[in-house]
Amino acid sequence: MQTSLQARLGLFSTTAIVVGTMIGSGIFKKTAPMAALLGSPELIVLVWVVAGLVTLCGALSVAEVTAMMPQSGGQYRFYHHMYGEGFAFLSGWSIFTVIQTGSIAAIAYVFSDYANSIVPLVTVAESVVRSTSVTVPLFGIISPLDAIGVKTLTCSLIILLTLVNVRGVQFGGGISSVLTVLKVAAVLAIIIAGLMSAAPSTDSVAASSSITVPVGWSLLTAITFAMSKAFWAYDGWGSIAYIGDEVRDAQRTLPRAIIFGVILVIGVYVAINVSYLHALPVNVIAQSKLVAADVMIAAVGSGGALFVAIVVMISTLGAVNGTILNSARVYYAMACDGLFFSSLKKVHPRYATPSVSLTTQCAWSCMLVVTGTFETLTDMLIFVSWVYYGMSAYGVFVLRRKMPDAPRPYTVWGYPYVPAVFVLFSLLFVTATLAGDIDGYVSGRQPSVPSVMGVLITLSGVPLYLVFKRKRSLTS
Repeated sequence: MQTSLQARLGLFSTTAIVVGTMIGSGIFKKTAPMAALLGSPELIVLVWVVAGLVTLCGALSVAEVTAMMPQSGGQYRFYHHMYGEGFAFLSGWSIFTVIQTGSIAAIAYVFSDYANSIVPLVTVAESVVRSTSVTVPLFGIISPLDAIGVKTLTCSLIILLTLVNVRGVQFGGGISSVLTVLKVAAVLAIIIAGLMSAAPSTDSVAASSSITVPVGWSLLTAITFAMSKAFWAYDGWGSIAYIGDEVRDAQRTLPRAIIFGVILVIGVYVAINVSYLHALPVNVIAQSKLVAADVMIAAVGSGGALFVAIVVMISTLGAVNGTILNSARVYYAMACDGLFFSSLKKVHPRYATPSVSLTTQCAWSCMLVVTGTFETLTDMLIFVSWVYYGMSAYGVFVLRRKMPDAPRPYTVWGYPYVPAVFVLFSLLFVTATLAGDIDGYVSGRQPSVPSVMGVLITLSGVPLYLVFKRKRSLTS
């Protein structure tokens, strides 16, 4: 009978999980609002490059710590050594309540939304939706019956992929490998189609000048908001550290997988944006609901829209699978430490997977789908994630001081400058996001303050931590 997790993933599978988790729906959805904000092809590409390089700095930094501590739980484990048990618990609580379960729900919903565009799913009359809706403070209106067909398919997908990952990490990792190969091949097809299509006419390019390129403070604000959209597309690179116990030769494999995966994704993202901008003028991109579909329609005709819908479904399927696989290991690690419900540390006797942790994650993600609260939570994801990303990179300095003689199979290239750049950027990004949210709320431009809500949800874990800590002390 298996009582612990087993190391079964190699470099290819691990890298595929990194790439598969990162490439979801963002690259197909975020270029259009970025074009509306920036109005310049050069600025759009620049933002994608800078966001990618910043992400790489973070990946290089976290890779050092990941190689030192290749254990299930990832950053949760790192924070124990960096900042103590309390901070580690709050990070795990944020991952469960907001960061990863919200990502699972949101990305799976995109899959179902595109499936609905191919085969329309069942809906409920608007009057019935309104009569069953309730208003909840902070989260706004909750409508369980709104888009019921899409929500049903979304929950079914999450349940199916959870069962796949209960079946075994090697099985789940194999699914990720296949889906990653398919999605990268499909994205390359879009890149080639965009680059081979006829460039926009002179009149179309001239029309794009109707979009005003911001200057001064407005330009800085636009770049900040555009950067946050790029970071949503790049998000997910650090979650591979959650499965350290299940990776073969983890001290070498994990940092290599993180770095190789991030570099590959940067290349893919920059290339596909260049192809978008080659095929369509900026003003058309800014108004596009799905720029990749418009590029494929321009290149190959009406069948291009169906192709892109299938590509997005494959892409989101891989991202959901990788996120489900990685994230459940955090709650497993917390339970093993006596800081979460004890049942979550149970390992499947046959498949050696944290089956209860996986099914609990599944249930919470489905609840977010049914209530629709994930749409609010996703506004908080990037802000909360970047708080922890910055703390992870700063932890490189903390551990160099606390554990100077600890073995470091990999040391971050460019130390101390690379982690320092990432920490500084994280601080600026989080501060700018918080200031922008508060200003938008005070001025009436937006009805909520997602960053403040993210902080409040994180802090809601404090009393829960005290409860679990007391319970552990009474039973030890």
